[in-house]
Amino acid sequence: MSVILEPISEITIEFDENASFNTLAGVENKNLKYIEALYEIEIHSRGCVLKLNGIQSSIENCSNLLKSFYKIIKKGYSPNQSDFDLGSKIIKNKNYSIEEIFLDTVCLSTDKKTIAPKSVNQKLYIDSIRKNDVVFGVGPAGTGKTYLAVAMAISFLNLKKVKKIILTRPAVEAGEKLGFLPGDLSEKVDPYLKPLFDSLNDMIDPDRISRFIDRGTIEIAPLAFMRGRTLNDAFIILDEAQNTTSSQMKMFLTRFGFNSKVIITGDITQIDLDKNIKSGLIEANSLLNNIEGIEFVNFNGDDVVRHPLVKDIIEAYK
Repeated sequence: MSVILEPISEITIEFDENASFNTLAGVENKNLKYIEALYEIEIHSRGCVLKLNGIQSSIENCSNLLKSFYKIIKKGYSPNQSDFDLGSKIIKNKNYSIEEIFLDTVCLSTDKKTIAPKSVNQKLYIDSIRKNDVVFGVGPAGTGKTYLAVAMAISFLNLKKVKKIILTRPAVEAGEKLGFLPGDLSEKVDPYLKPLFDSLNDMIDPDRISRFIDRGTIEIAPLAFMRGRTLNDAFIILDEAQNTTSSQMKMFLTRFGFNSKVIITGDITQIDLDKNIKSGLIEANSLLNNIEGIEFVNFNGDDVVRHPLVKDIIEAYK
């Protein structure tokens, strides 16, 4: 069997603005060295001119990556090394450009950083939320399902597209032990709602969150509190939906009223229900997948935006 090797080629790229090029290259060319290893090519730098040497397909993809990041840097984006990893996957996918994804501002964090999608599936998720009334985000930990949903909720609230945000999740981990935990009901369920508070705290000043909660503009409550309500003009997020039963999921999905968005997030590999109870998230996927206005977005390990080891851990546990 013969092996066909791609030819070794060279591409020269000349950049026209020194400050943006220096940001792209990084301190002591740290970013260029990282990208060089990422594509297994050689990058030679002289002034604002780069010469790429390596396998043709690799240097073409690397050239596209460098040019794309240079464009978004000129528009104010400051990349870190993990962005180059994510960007390399976007280049291969070709459904979106790096500019379309990294410059799609959802909202600003409390430290004024831009919250934006970082992968093709995250961009699909954001676009789906903009277009549909009900969106399911399904996939492993660290893929931004809940974080981006909360960011979109805050964006809708700031733009006055909704009047309130409702964040909920089943307290299934507590089970029948809930009554034996110390404290009042709020103190009992707070540990199960803390991940939602963590996302909020990244995007809204804590004092402002307290005011919103006091006024009812933001409500964070266990799923059981949704029963019997009709929720109009609201952005509603159900987190950890893999731990809902069939009846709970049906109850939740029939709560939303006019001018509301409903986002359901979950990871079907982390179901905490008894083995004889079917997950409401899995059932919803089979029942609702073909209904217009409802969209399912599936995330995978390529969408993980936590520490790089998180992706390896997810893959190992598969």
